[in-house]
Amino acid sequence: MKNVMRRVTTMTFSSLLQSPPPLPISHRPFRSLPLATQRILTFCTKSKPNMADFSYLSQREAAEIDETLMGPLGFTLDQLMELAGLSVATSIAEVYKPSEHSRVLAICGPGNNGGDGLVAARHLHHFGYKPIICYPKRTAKSLYTGLVTQLESLSVPFVSVDDLPEDLSKDFDVILDAIFGFSFHGAPRPPFDDLIRRLVSLQTLQKHPSIVSVDIPSGWHVEKGGHEGGGIKPDMLVSLTAPKLCAKRFCGPHHFLGGRFVPPSVAEKYKLELPSYPGTSMCVRIGKPPIVDISAMRVNYVSPELLEEQVETDPTLQFRKWFDEAVAAGLRETNAMALSTTNKDRKPSSRMVLLKAYDENGFVWFTNYESKKGSDLSENPCAALLFYWEILNRQVRIEGPVERIPESESEYYFHSRPRGSQIGAIVSKQSSVVPGRHVLYDEYEELTKKYLDGSVIPKPENWGGFRLRPNLFEFWQGQPSRLHDRLQYSLEDVNGKPAWKIHRLAP
Repeated sequence: MKNVMRRVTTMTFSSLLQSPPPLPISHRPFRSLPLATQRILTFCTKSKPNMADFSYLSQREAAEIDETLMGPLGFTLDQLMELAGLSVATSIAEVYKPSEHSRVLAICGPGNNGGDGLVAARHLHHFGYKPIICYPKRTAKSLYTGLVTQLESLSVPFVSVDDLPEDLSKDFDVILDAIFGFSFHGAPRPPFDDLIRRLVSLQTLQKHPSIVSVDIPSGWHVEKGGHEGGGIKPDMLVSLTAPKLCAKRFCGPHHFLGGRFVPPSVAEKYKLELPSYPGTSMCVRIGKPPIVDISAMRVNYVSPELLEEQVETDPTLQFRKWFDEAVAAGLRETNAMALSTTNKDRKPSSRMVLLKAYDENGFVWFTNYESKKGSDLSENPCAALLFYWEILNRQVRIEGPVERIPESESEYYFHSRPRGSQIGAIVSKQSSVVPGRHVLYDEYEELTKKYLDGSVIPKPENWGGFRLRPNLFEFWQGQPSRLHDRLQYSLEDVNGKPAWKIHRLAP
């Protein structure tokens, strides 16, 4: 090939309460709301979950299921506690990001619910939060002492009830209520009665830490809920195995189900209707999503400075640096980019495509030349690309003229694709109207059989690559108070030769 392109591949209190630096991000495949929405939700909705969507357990049923799991099905208590605690921690991480809600107080009771809280605190520490544990009535059993030892080995601090501030609203962003579980009955005894009272009083404040209850809001009756509407009103409830009957009275904005360990035999015996867990997630949001005030959606970015003296003089090299860092951060489809085009009537359109190669000559993607974007580019061969790497608070804009790449390069790339994708390119008359989905799949099956012998699949003549040759780059780095860093590279004439010049733009 005339041009050797760089292929895109996958590469490489006081002191206790200090906020941590931005953390490594774990992939979370399920969101009933956009990520930015989940970051800023700070209020409670009175809407209740759809009761028909899933099953609820009585106290007797919940106890029987635990006995079955730890009896004939071979689970041990420490296994179930580990899975439950991990489910709680991942549920918290879905909504309360460590960059904004790092200060977590875990109040743990003497039973299994308290053990779940200890496990959750350990996972939260590894997720980048700064948990503090209040564990007033420690259990002497080896399982629980082991959990304490694990936390102490991570230097996670334990505090007594007496050392807690009377007003918990100033020192904590999230309070994990892991005091009592579904086996609790009767009135809470000291010191838990006072702790529950303090949690209830927090909710009278206009601004208070988010309260997350494990399985049952402490002090609630497992079936009837809070006494006459009193008791803790958590912002998040993480039901375990299946929601208990009291969860019907939960009116907070975030209801999650955790405990991805229910065997089909148990679900069938108790006629459990449970939602599917997405991907590899240990939790799933259930009930109605919270009502969102879109005007209040905002994130205060915290990022390293982007300074002129620190960036590469060649924007392609700077792009490579940022691209490699995005890959290293574990982003899914780092090469996804918005491609914006206009037709001869200057009507714009945008869509997401995948970058497949780049070098000093430009940025390459592939498509059907007769698609909407292909048609636009034949009428107006200029385009803009936008990469957005949310985890790193970064954007890159690239503008310039567009041209088709040589046929030999398109041919080479086409045959490097999976055979299914090659057949899909033949089947899809991209952007044209089809009478139904079945038409595409019928033709796909027919062609799959035709080329079952492994013979070469011919590249469609109307399919190939485009290359954008940049004349402008902008590197954007999000910063606090909307004072973002924006460095623009533009091609300017210097002594009769084109050269890249860097200018800082106002945010």
